[in-house]
Amino acid sequence: MAQLRAFDAVAEHLHFRDAAAAIGMSQPALSGAVSALEEVLGVQLLERTTRKVLLSPAGERLAARATDVLEAVGALLEEAEAVRGPFTGTLRLGAIPTVAPYLLPTVLRLVHERYPELDLQVHEEQTASLLDGLLGGRLDLLLLAVPLGVPGVTELPLFDEDFLLVTPLDHWLGGREGIPREALRELDLLLLDEGHCLRDQALDICRDAGRADAPVTTTAAGLSTLVQLVAGGLGVTLLPRTAVKVETSRSSQLLTGSFAEPAPTRRIALAMRTGAVRSAEYEALAAELRGAMSALPVRVLQGRGGEWLNRGAGEVPRKGRGELRAQP
Repeated sequence: MAQLRAFDAVAEHLHFRDAAAAIGMSQPALSGAVSALEEVLGVQLLERTTRKVLLSPAGERLAARATDVLEAVGALLEEAEAVRGPFTGTLRLGAIPTVAPYLLPTVLRLVHERYPELDLQVHEEQTASLLDGLLGGRLDLLLLAVPLGVPGVTELPLFDEDFLLVTPLDHWLGGREGIPREALRELDLLLLDEGHCLRDQALDICRDAGRADAPVTTTAAGLSTLVQLVAGGLGVTLLPRTAVKVETSRSSQLLTGSFAEPAPTRRIALAMRTGAVRSAEYEALAAELRGAMSALPVRVLQGRGGEWLNRGAGEVPRKGRGELRAQP
């Protein structure tokens, strides 16, 4: 199996270093595993040159078979874990960087208290990488912003949360409530780098506000850097409410403002492979997480009649949110 995994990774990446990094194996061990597989099968799978790696004709034919075998074995192991008992074995959870630091404490506490026999492994990656990992079997469950609209992926919504405007102390919108979305048309908006879904969400909010374009001269790889750029007076940014307390507490040079209703929001969900063997467990975990996250500054979602409704803990209905009720 180790030899097949090594060959499958090389066939995908056509690069020994990248393939080794993808499966957590050293480059010499990876090369040795592929060579051992070639010896066992009696065929040459790769053409090695000083510049690149190519699949031989035999390698082309056998690469797809190797992938099928690995997927079948993965399904076998997943089935075996499910048979042993719910919430046991390993659960490989992926989370996006704009969610992980703010929600994982709640997730980890819940798993530790309720599911002590579950071996939770966490991977923080951007959305595209997470989806590849989920569909390829490297990850079991994702915690990220939706909707995804990806075939073969089922979303289990958890909550909605508002975006707040983060500004320097001397900004004219600093600390204001009821900010109209149209104000975004003229602001110097700081964004995350390409690849972060939060960047795309911020741009969508700007477009909804009537901003035709959002010229970006400064970007950041993470929210912490983004907020420090705001504190330094380079512009303003949008933060999801769950991130505000952590990120703004690092500087005294920041103010936050809230938008007029309906405020721009994002939805956070768990995502699993459609038809996953452990889907019942994942749905139960989602239900537990909704309860645990009701203490956060979010509007927890509950399903009814095929729809998901906002039910924030202790919240009363607000204008424009007719389905919002207090959670018992």
